[in-house]
Amino acid sequence: MKRDLPFDVNDAQLQAALAPKVAAAIELLSDIARRFGPAALASSLGAEDMVLTDLIAKHAPTIEIFTLDTGRLHAETYRLLQQITDHYDLHIRVVYPSGEALQSLVAEHGINGFFNSVASRKACCAVRKVEPLRRALAGKRAWITGLRRAQSLTRASLPLQEYDAANGLEKFSPLADWREEEVWAYLHGFGVPYNALHDRGFPSIGCEPCTRALTPGEDIRAGRWWWEEPGGKECGLHPGKPTQAGG
Repeated sequence: MKRDLPFDVNDAQLQAALAPKVAAAIELLSDIARRFGPAALASSLGAEDMVLTDLIAKHAPTIEIFTLDTGRLHAETYRLLQQITDHYDLHIRVVYPSGEALQSLVAEHGINGFFNSVASRKACCAVRKVEPLRRALAGKRAWITGLRRAQSLTRASLPLQEYDAANGLEKFSPLADWREEEVWAYLHGFGVPYNALHDRGFPSIGCEPCTRALTPGEDIRAGRWWWEEPGGKECGLHPGKPTQAGG
């Protein structure tokens, strides 16, 4: 059962603000497909990436979509992956960690060693996410993310386009200036499938052990690696520069 959103997705002002952002995203994605091919969307299968999946399927189908299966995802995330295939008749490439690297990680840190220290958690992210991402992006000229500036302090100055020196290609975030209300207005307005966990208080969804639902008033990223200090929590896929509040 879908949750009641704290805003009206059919509000006239919201829809008026959304329309030009949708048009701009379509234009940008079409430009990426034309000028930066081969390009790919790295999808976490979260709400923002489902907006981009819908836009790419309809307006820029030559852009590849892939996702990283870390081996520790929620059952709901796997169900959504099948829903996408059924809904769009679209193949999403699934990229997995190296089996040998996983064995070494578990041998050194333990199966749930990411709870023990930030260093151990980052080592896990490096094996399960960062290295597979690099393999997935090999041969690409650009990659696309669902990042938004409002998601965290480390993303507050997120540009629409930047050069990703670590992976040696252009990086685009077409939804950088979208508000959460606009994301959900799009999903509901166009009947886009999304992860059922969003309706259970999960605004951000990653690996099952490292993601929890939020309580009212918590920051949108508080459910990720909640046992760590709140400032600057990232997995290494999107390293950012922390911005001081009010600065």
